[in-house]
Amino acid sequence: MSPGEKLDPLPDPFILQPPVFHPVVPYVTTIFGGLRAGKMVMLQGVVPLAAHRFQVDFQCGCSVHPRPDIAIHFNPRFHTTKPHVICNTLHAGRWQAEARWPRLALQRGASFLILFLFANEEMKVSVNGQHFLHYRYRLPLSRVNTLGIFGDILVKAVGFLNINPFVEGGSEYPVGHEVPCSRVLRGLWPGQVIVLRGLVLPEPKDFTLSLRDEAARIPVTLRASFTDRTLAWISPWGQKKLILAPFLFYPRRFFEVLLLCQEGGLKLALNGQGLGATSLDQQVLERLRELRISGSVQLYCVHS
Repeated sequence: MSPGEKLDPLPDPFILQPPVFHPVVPYVTTIFGGLRAGKMVMLQGVVPLAAHRFQVDFQCGCSVHPRPDIAIHFNPRFHTTKPHVICNTLHAGRWQAEARWPRLALQRGASFLILFLFANEEMKVSVNGQHFLHYRYRLPLSRVNTLGIFGDILVKAVGFLNINPFVEGGSEYPVGHEVPCSRVLRGLWPGQVIVLRGLVLPEPKDFTLSLRDEAARIPVTLRASFTDRTLAWISPWGQKKLILAPFLFYPRRFFEVLLLCQEGGLKLALNGQGLGATSLDQQVLERLRELRISGSVQLYCVHS
């Protein structure tokens, strides 16, 4: 290391994983290390003037089908004559008895700061620095590994914090992995999900996700070009099919790519926003054997 060179600073001990700024809603992300007593999730944003409702779900998994259990469902509702908040738990596809708080501490058109604090037996919620409610766990907190935000809400920031940063082993701040990298696949079937989460590098050029079969053929490729800010599917013959959607990759920003296998192809979502699908025969999907990622990114999570 040269004399003037400095090591990258370690993350603040209060921060458990990279914060997310201005995510597109609906937004679903992994909670690194899952939930445990002593963790805190911060949500900062604005309630739109025409908001009907939004929800923050602490989920036991990120699958789309079957729907995962939701250990904690926090659901403010503004469209009724008496605005209120519902908390509930979804288990085995069925909602349990809901808990209701009639005095809503959030207002349409107003900004807010919500803190979800996780204790041993219950979650405590504060809004703009004032205690608002508590909700006892009905499913083990240890099962929760995914955060989902849906509905009428503008999110400015999501933070994952440690109430006590001096607890040994308290940090789950992820370690980034360099690319290119690959993962073994055993074929894809309807309902399976591929999830990539990572960080775009400071001066990016491109990002490529390719799926390869037993003969090393590449039936499908997803490519992002930072030069012309385009996202496209690339066919095995090099033909490009542009995805007509806002380009949601930004330098030094975190991203999430989700591919859902369904009958007849793959459905794509980026940062929680659905971007359509590409058609693939089911036999082609079942023969896929490798997921390969390359380009100007650092990966934190690869789930397949």
